[in-house]
Amino acid sequence: METVLRYFPQMTPLQRDQLARLKPLYDLWNSRINVISRKDIDALYERHVLHSLSIARIVTFRAGTSVLDVGTGGGFPGIPLAILFPGVHFHLVDSIGKKIMVVTEIAAALGLGNVTADKARAESLTGKYDFVVSRAVTHLPEFYKWIHKNISPDQKNSLPNGILYLKGGDLTAEIAELRHHAVIYSLQEIFGEPFFETKKLVYVPV
Repeated sequence: METVLRYFPQMTPLQRDQLARLKPLYDLWNSRINVISRKDIDALYERHVLHSLSIARIVTFRAGTSVLDVGTGGGFPGIPLAILFPGVHFHLVDSIGKKIMVVTEIAAALGLGNVTADKARAESLTGKYDFVVSRAVTHLPEFYKWIHKNISPDQKNSLPNGILYLKGGDLTAEIAELRHHAVIYSLQEIFGEPFFETKKLVYVPV
């Protein structure tokens, strides 16, 4: 948790409390339903929370913004972002119902009234959102085909509406296949921890 606060010292006492409660909540739910790999649960704050919050180093969502988190799994990046941006609405979806149950329970336990969650596939979604966020759900060009229809044309933020996609490794081929303008941010330039050496954040305006 200290690692997160080092990069986000502006968190309020409420946000710090919510952040501190994440680990025991995920320990509890992960013992029942495996939403985070066993090797990663002890590194929750670095590998999941801080990774999710890298999006907040690229854009500060304004109040009233709506964000769709596709393939949220255990609630990443949506839940950490919802803690950081209480005035922003986050809708978390996953095709696995058990994971959505965990997300719903954790959001409720933390008092995150700005989070909703549904069992759904990206292709079936019809709502409009300012941004779509995700962590390496699939091949980026395929992901773009699924969800570009869900990006709202109405602009609220300094960064134009679009996709914020967290993924690791060499993305050269995927970006070439995407055939849309994309900006790649290297997370090792944002965070000093070795975990982030190969991690990227891809922004695709839509």
